[in-house]
Amino acid sequence: MSALLPTAFATAGLLGGYQTARATKNRQLGGAVLAAAGAAAFMGWKKNSGTGTAVALTLGYVAAFGGSHPLAKKMGAWPAVYTVTAATAVASLAFGRAKK
Repeated sequence: MSALLPTAFATAGLLGGYQTARATKNRQLGGAVLAAAGAAAFMGWKKNSGTGTAVALTLGYVAAFGGSHPLAKKMGAWPAVYTVTAATAVASLAFGRAKK
């Protein structure tokens, strides 16, 4: 599996989860989007680089979501979401590649 697919899922989960929660005013629905995309990203990372790396990247994904909240108080909601999404994407591309 390409390293791009789980990266796309993680990116879609962070951006789409926030946008869904904001647009619908339903945080649980945004959380469902975040969780579904995170599960898909986990499966891709697991296939590419093993369970340990997938767990670590998923913990980073969850930490990015959590970290976006206090970061939003300093820089605004969307800039915070973009920042943590970029960091998650970089980590995914760096560590979520297929083992050779």
